[in-house]
Amino acid sequence: MPQYKTMPFHLGTERLVLRPWDDSDAAEFRALLSERGKETPTVGRTRTAITKLLTETETTGFALLPIQRRDEGDFIGYCGLIIGRSTVEEPEIAYELFRRVHGCGYATEAARAVLDAAAATGRKRLWATVGTWNTPSLRVLEKLGFERDHVSTEENGEVAWLTRSLP
Repeated sequence: MPQYKTMPFHLGTERLVLRPWDDSDAAEFRALLSERGKETPTVGRTRTAITKLLTETETTGFALLPIQRRDEGDFIGYCGLIIGRSTVEEPEIAYELFRRVHGCGYATEAARAVLDAAAATGRKRLWATVGTWNTPSLRVLEKLGFERDHVSTEENGEVAWLTRSLP
């Protein structure tokens, strides 16, 4: 198995800061997850999820990072790399932002920084999986140069699998 460098865990863009998780992120992360409309996880489950993300980072050398707006300092979502439906060698890019900041270009901006960080690890390809109904997310991936590979059917519906080569 090739040796990969560790992804930088502090990323910055013109408007955003991506940084490691902190216990103080639990309430906002919980609020973000509750926007999915299924259920609101308990604070304990949210803290456990953050601990799991930090443990996975130690194992994989890459991370899902909270996103803060530089000027406002507020938590608006997350973006980073996960194993998800893929592998350590070819991880998935993942992002989720509060609805109140949709349409501002933040997902594209954060994901572009994560793409650069992924390339710096020495990886050659990334995956993304997204519900075929999620047009805004598919548009972000298109802007970043991802191309559709195939579609699968899962219990929640059709999932588009997209891929992008890294320099």
